Parts: sequence; C-alpha cells; structure tokens
Amino acid sequence: MKIAVLASGGVDSSVALRLLHEQGHDLTAFYIKIWLEDDLAFLGDCPWEEDMAYVRSICDDLGVPLEVISLQKEYWEQVVQYTIDEVKAGRTPNPDIHCNARIKFGTFYQKIDDSFERVATGHYARWAEEDGVAYLKTAVDSWKDQTYFLAHLRQEQLKRAMFPIGDYTKSAVREMASRFQLPNSRRKDSQGICFLGTIRYSEFIKHHLGERTGNLVEFESGRVMGQHPGFWYYTLGQRQGIGLGNGPWYVVRKDVHENIVYISRNYDAIDRLRACFFVESPNWLSNFSPPVGEKFACRVKVRHGEQMYQAEVLFETPERATVWLDKSDQGLAPGQYAVFYQEDVCLGCAVIAEGVPTA
Repeated sequence: MKIAVLASGGVDSSVALRLLHEQGHDLTAFYIKIWLEDDLAFLGDCPWEEDMAYVRSICDDLGVPLEVISLQKEYWEQVVQYTIDEVKAGRTPNPDIHCNARIKFGTFYQKIDDSFERVATGHYARWAEEDGVAYLKTAVDSWKDQTYFLAHLRQEQLKRAMFPIGDYTKSAVREMASRFQLPNSRRKDSQGICFLGTIRYSEFIKHHLGERTGNLVEFESGRVMGQHPGFWYYTLGQRQGIGLGNGPWYVVRKDVHENIVYISRNYDAIDRLRACFFVESPNWLSNFSPPVGEKFACRVKVRHGEQMYQAEVLFETPERATVWLDKSDQGLAPGQYAVFYQEDVCLGCAVIAEGVPTA
C-alpha cells in the first residue's frame, strides 16, 4: 500500500516506519511541526530540531522520502486555544485527545495526497475491519495502550488509520529498535502535553492567564488556610503543589467566579472520591449506538493508563449520561474524558461533566 507515516523522532514511530519498510510498502514519512517556539521562545527551547535529526537519519538510511508539514496555525486554533479556554473555565482539558482527532488524523489528512491509502502512527492500538466498518481495539501491551487518546476519532478517520506496533509490547519495540540499530533506540519516551515539549505546564498557563491571588479554603470549616496564584493552576483531586503544611491536602472544589480553591485533608469523606458521574457530548467510533433510557454494561477508562472499571451507563438523552463505576475514583475532573469499551473494542468517549449525581 501507499502509506503516509507520521514520524515524531521517538522510538515507537521509528519502529513503525521500519516495520512497514520491511513489509515492502510504498512509504513517505511526514513530520508535523507544531512546536510553538515563536510564541513561547522565552520559556525555553523546543526539541523539534532534535526530533527532526532522528527522523532524517532514519529516513536517509531506509531511502524513505521525508516531508515536513507545518500545522502551527491549525494547532493553535484547534488545540492550544481549546486548552486555554477550558482551563480558564475551571475545567481540566485533554489536548492530546484533541491533537489526534483534529490534527494528526484531521487537518493532516487534508494536507496530504488522496493517493495515500493509509496513515500510520506509532500509537499502541490495534485496528480491525468487519463488514466495511473499522474498529479501534486495545493494544497487546495494556500498560502502554493508547486507545484512550484515540477515542475521539470519527469512523472516516479511523478507516484510514494504521497502527503497526499495536501487536507488540513496549519492551519488544525497544528490542526491535536495537536490532534495527535505530539511532534513537535508547531515547526516552516523551512525557507531558505534546505541544509543550520541555516547557512546564504551569509556565504555559502563567504566560496566557497570568496570576490572580485567591484564597485556599478548608472545605469542611470554611477557614482560609492560605493563598494561591489563580484557580486555573489547580485540578480536582490534585495533591502536589498546594504548599501547605500538616497535610496531605487535596483540591476538592473550585469556585471560578470567586477564585476560591477548596481543599481538604479528609479526602475519603469528599464526594470527589466517588463512583458515579455525568458525561456529555459523546463521540462513537464505529457502529455503536447506546440505548437511550436503558442501562448498558461496559468497561470505562477515566484517564490514560491500564486501569479500567466495570461500569453501567445510562444515557438519559443522546447527549448526556450517568456513569456508575464498580469502584470509586479519586480524580474525576470535569473536562476530562471517559472512554468506553466492550471486550477489547473501544466504543468511543464522552466528556466528564460538572455536577455530582445524587445516586
């Protein structure tokens, strides 16, 4: 097949490229330039030049053509601005989910030639097709599985996607990288939000939203325990960075209008440790359509990682549902995503909404 391979300079996409080359496909590697160094240069250097050096070296060795596509403007408009708006509203955004749906499998599709049959990435996920419908399936490596970040794709995007390393564990990918003598075989995995690079998230927020002093208030007593630089620096369930003694303290509420952050040491007694929550604005990947007014059983992830909960979900309307987990979770934050699964198939996702169900 004629395949466009998204190469980031990391070991996963590099092994994906190498495997597809071994299989004899007609490949072109693409590096998407999204770093915001022009806007954030004062915060530090972005590593895109280092990424590019690895990508060029591997492509040159394989004889695979490489193209660089700049999507900085699109990334700012569709991902970064969303992140700023969500933080300003007091919610916890997930820019990596939006990067996949809007940029890597969105705008990028529009930039490349229609002759590319598939777009391959280094995501840990699997792809299947049945009766003309594409399905997103969990990776063999449950710890590295990245279907959580792909759950906002549309069916037409998923049909064109390809995940060459989804059948391998991370250790196996590292071993292949060494065997292929890739120059980045020992390179560490990237951490944090994709557009920030080495920039600290708090510095990014400070640059765009600044600081506004407010009170840290004990949830149970209403006592002012200290001050904070702005509610937008905190997320529900947060434990680190509160800066008070006699802890641990946890963030349990935020009043975005009064700029108050409520904290507690009695975490188990606060309803943030709960097993029931609302979701809204669902996105379904394949041919799944949840029943309205009737509970259905599934598994749910409320963040990237290996942990899945058994759950029951009731869509009161097509756009809003209540989710009951089989165990309580201490970090449910409005703005984050709940991702739904049946067996190893990712059904789709929905945004965790404000409010706490009464039962």
